[in-house]
Amino acid sequence: MKYVIIGNSAAAIGAVEGIRRVDSEGGILIISDEPHHTYGRPLISYLLLGKTDRERMKYRPDDFYEKNGVETMLGVSVTKINPAEHTIEIGSGETIAYEKLLVATGSVPFVPPMEGLDAVQNKFTFQSLDSALALGEALTPDARVLIIGAGLIGLKCAEGIHDRVGSIPFGDLAPRVLPSILDADASELIRQRLEALGIAFRLGDSVGSFTENTATLKESGETIPFDILVLAVGVRPSIALVRDAGGACGRAITVDEHCATSIADIYAAGDCTESRDAATGETKVMAILPNAYIQGETAGINMAGVKYAYEKLIPMNAIGFFGKHIISAGGYTGDVYYKNDGANYKKLFYSDDRLNGFILIGDKHPAPGDIPAYDRAGIYTDLIRNATPLSGLDFNLIAEKPQLMAFERRVRGEYLGEER
Repeated sequence: MKYVIIGNSAAAIGAVEGIRRVDSEGGILIISDEPHHTYGRPLISYLLLGKTDRERMKYRPDDFYEKNGVETMLGVSVTKINPAEHTIEIGSGETIAYEKLLVATGSVPFVPPMEGLDAVQNKFTFQSLDSALALGEALTPDARVLIIGAGLIGLKCAEGIHDRVGSIPFGDLAPRVLPSILDADASELIRQRLEALGIAFRLGDSVGSFTENTATLKESGETIPFDILVLAVGVRPSIALVRDAGGACGRAITVDEHCATSIADIYAAGDCTESRDAATGETKVMAILPNAYIQGETAGINMAGVKYAYEKLIPMNAIGFFGKHIISAGGYTGDVYYKNDGANYKKLFYSDDRLNGFILIGDKHPAPGDIPAYDRAGIYTDLIRNATPLSGLDFNLIAEKPQLMAFERRVRGEYLGEER
């Protein structure tokens, strides 16, 4: 095989499509430890909720692999990379050669050591299709489901199971919900909405110990009875293959603007990597599906021999649950434009003539005539990515309602492709 890809999610699919933009003939092999056709991982909560099914979860059609000349080895784990020999080893002991290799292994659930956790029989993570299916099999209408972790994974799990169980208590060491993507004000708004739906939170306290069906909190000493435990504390980038092969890693696999690692002919993309934040210049993990696809596509183009760089990745999240839609991007520093009318919440953060970041929250199904806060959020995203000077536009107008009329005529022409 000329191209070998470890992984089968957004970054892997982006790589296949990137390769095929340049090379229509080279052999491509995808190896994945999951046995499934490529699927949209963010949709697993909607599967439990009954708003989608296995067929509609597919990230690409059934004939994707065949049409793109891709061979697959699904349900197969890769155990080692041998850079000097340009080979990988799989669980059976077989060795497979590569000319160009992409590592798109994503992330794995992080389960911290907790006293008594081994005694809990009904415990699950919520990171993959198999974990979601297993959890779904265990649910009963009167089940008490304790979720440890009030971040994205935990809250999406709660949305998926809310109508299928008796109660959902939450526990989290963090003092607020969604701490990685929301500031304190926005977090409080979401927490209040979820509490109104009967979801209970114990925040700012960690679990000290478990028995089979009880969690005891460390600080307060409170005990929380449960029937099912979901561990959604967080994830860690899956870096072991590259790290053990001698590749440079920080918190995640280090890649350059071409998605190349420090090892010749080995690339990496997606949630297992850390890359440059175009908004701040910092190197960080930006684990979202659009970035994963873009990185995979970038890697694929370069693997096929064409130099191509993508340098405008920014941290961004778009998530919908319990009737609200949230879009956030960039960093939350600088001066603040703030608007909250109850149905819509908007914060823009800016300094030094640049937009640094934003938080937008609105109803997923707005009332007739109501323009949700997240409308045309792509304009704000472009301002951050391109470091567009705010002095070149009507900031008050664009803060109130993003639109091209807020830009100078020259900038509007750039957006619309007009000749100047």
